[in-house]
Amino acid sequence: MADSDWPLTSDLGPLGALPTVPRLARGFVSVTLSGWGLDALSDVTELLVSELSTNVVRASTEPDGQLRYDDEGRLPLLWIRLLCDRERLLIEVWDTLPAAFGAPVARHPGPEEESGRGLEIIETLAEDWGWETVAGWSGKKVWAMLKVILLSLYPGVPG
Repeated sequence: MADSDWPLTSDLGPLGALPTVPRLARGFVSVTLSGWGLDALSDVTELLVSELSTNVVRASTEPDGQLRYDDEGRLPLLWIRLLCDRERLLIEVWDTLPAAFGAPVARHPGPEEESGRGLEIIETLAEDWGWETVAGWSGKKVWAMLKVILLSLYPGVPG
């Protein structure tokens, strides 16, 4: 889909993949959707953006909590992009993580596990989601789509 198909666009980044990013991302969503008159989408969109950006942050952190740098001493970066054509809201999170980290795959953790539900939440709330590599880009793009009309008419109902 061409950028011209999405009359409303807003970008945030580049951001270092730090633990503060999900909170910053939620604020970006709130301000952007308010400006577009789509406040009814704020809660679900903030949750989706928070989950997607948290996945990048977790993949950028060693198991002991230390930041993971590339061979040139750089921290992985991410960008957040919102696009809307008044019928759909497209959420994109781009990152510079190496392909070695693999594709995002939804887990279905047991009730006793404290994490691992991010993509399961996205599967539940989004109309559709996926990921892709982009030619000329070293990382990947993970995206989620919401229906604007459904959520605007019926707040709280998943798209």
